[in-house]
This record gives sequence, structure tokens and C-alpha cells, in this order.
Amino acid sequence: MTHVANGRVGLRSVRRARALAVAGAVLAGLAIWVVGEPLLGHDLVVRQDGQQPRDLGAAAIGVFALAPSLLGWALLAALERVTPLAARIWTAAALAVLAVSFLPLVGVQASGGSKAVLALTHVAVGAVLIPVFHRTAAARSADRGSGR
Repeated sequence: MTHVANGRVGLRSVRRARALAVAGAVLAGLAIWVVGEPLLGHDLVVRQDGQQPRDLGAAAIGVFALAPSLLGWALLAALERVTPLAARIWTAAALAVLAVSFLPLVGVQASGGSKAVLALTHVAVGAVLIPVFHRTAAARSADRGSGR
């Protein structure tokens, strides 16, 4: 996904790859929602104790995919400024956040199908973002290590 020429990874190609990954993550989450709610009929309504039920529509799914994607990008950019191990640290953190993101599904009241659709949206977003961000960070780290 990144453009590598003569061992150098251009900042523009890294930004482009990451921006496309963010867009792809949002689209992947929305694709799961489209299959789960409109096509299969799983109404994504979740209830937490003491709160009103929330109907998670396309806008909510899009925002919940976009916000962590952008935060992940910001964290990766910050790590790249301070450590050559940014790719490893960020990937470990991203996998931990992905794992923790499933915990709220245990504490909400929703149908099994709705919980499955929501869990799959988490997986879809992570499956798009994590490999691309890791690969671009590793490529930038290698580029810096070569003194270019």
C-alpha cells in the first residue's frame, strides 16, 4: 500500500496509505452494518442499565469507526517522533484496544445477532487499520534507520 522507491518511503505516500486505511476502516464497518441491519434484519439497539436504548445506525457506526481510527493515527504519529519501535508499540497497543473494545458488548442488553454484528464491525475496522498502519510505520522506521 505504501510506495517504496530506492528504499525510501515518502511521507506523502505514508499519509495517503493511512488516509485510505481510515476511509477503508469506516467503509468496512459500514459494510458490516449494511449486511447486519438492513439486509439480515438485526436491529442494532443496545441498552445499558439505567440508560435509554440506543439505536446504532449508519452515522453512529461511521463515527465509532472514524474516531478511533484517527486517534490511532495520531498515536502512531506521536510514537514515530519519539521511538524507532513505533510500529511494534503501536501494533501491540492497537491489538490491546481491539481486545478491550469487545468488553462493552458483554455489559449491554442486545440480541445475539446484534452483538455479533457489532463485534464484526470492531474486527473489520481493526483488520483494515492495523496491518496498514503497522506496515507504514515499519517502512518509515526502516527508512530512518538507513539514514535517508
